[in-house]
Amino acid sequence: MSSTLVRTNWSQIRCCQRIIKCDNRFSHENRFSEGSKERNSSKTFKQYALSHYMKLVRSYEKVLEKKFPTAMHVYRIFMVGIKDFYTDMKYYFKIHRRLSSPAGFKCLTRKEIELYHQIPKDMLRVAPMLILSTLPFANYVVFPLVYMFPRQLLCQHFWSLQQRTEFAMEGLRRQLYNYKPVFRCLQSQLDTLKGRQEYEHWAYVLGLLGSGMHPKPEDIIKSVDLFRGDPYHFSYLYPGHVKGLLRMYSMHTGFWRRHRLAEQAVILHEMDMAIIREGGISKMSQEELRVACFLRGLNPVTMKAEDMIHWLTQWICVSKSVDRSSLSLLLHCPILLGYNQPSNWILIH
Repeated sequence: MSSTLVRTNWSQIRCCQRIIKCDNRFSHENRFSEGSKERNSSKTFKQYALSHYMKLVRSYEKVLEKKFPTAMHVYRIFMVGIKDFYTDMKYYFKIHRRLSSPAGFKCLTRKEIELYHQIPKDMLRVAPMLILSTLPFANYVVFPLVYMFPRQLLCQHFWSLQQRTEFAMEGLRRQLYNYKPVFRCLQSQLDTLKGRQEYEHWAYVLGLLGSGMHPKPEDIIKSVDLFRGDPYHFSYLYPGHVKGLLRMYSMHTGFWRRHRLAEQAVILHEMDMAIIREGGISKMSQEELRVACFLRGLNPVTMKAEDMIHWLTQWICVSKSVDRSSLSLLLHCPILLGYNQPSNWILIH
């Protein structure tokens, strides 16, 4: 039944494309005829006929919207998505050039850093379908595929608002399943700290997490030295710990693993610094708060705005105390601040 629905919707969309292309072609001829109206009376009649024909086409387009609302809606989302994706891609390359200046990330806004972080992933995801669509008659295969598998084959530019929320929650759910393995990796190194002054306080922090609570930001900051060297700096993490972090951030576990984790931490830290430069968490809209929470491993769907602000304020407090030598701490903050969050537990229980 699903395949029949896809074929039906595809035929409807192809019909919509032909009508809209026809409308555009006659619109061009209409504009041309207006310029030569005084020179040729026959073209005046042609203009009159075409104007009535275009009215008929537009009325038929409204009929299509009434009879096939789903097909028209999908078609328009796809066309708008292509336009938005192309615009953001051009903007990404401008941002990339600006990063070569001495100011670096400091010359970028929070939204620009988020776009710089997201667009390469979107380009990789969309590239196969865009390349395939250039082949003759490939649209008959491509469009049904992206219609059935939008999360796997398209990016956020092509998703509706509802789909963006649903897919963000699905992605976060997969990440949350890796929180516990990474937490176990943190615990496994506790015994190696015996005899060091950080041992008792770090044992207290891990004990809070294990008992269903969260440490305060100041408790986390007191343990920052553990992430500047052995055992939690990127260079000292053992392979299982590195693999867990990569999966926690939806990154592949192949080459340059520690380098890519360090880059992820830099991006998160620069986003936090941009928030501070732009006036803080309180200046962000409801949607911006939700996006910020998703990026930092927290499910905001069931949370009030004040709860999101409170949680992000704690995150920023920790981030301000992190430098380039302790960025590993920032990658563990989703666990240290969000491991026992009720909104996260809802997704996996």
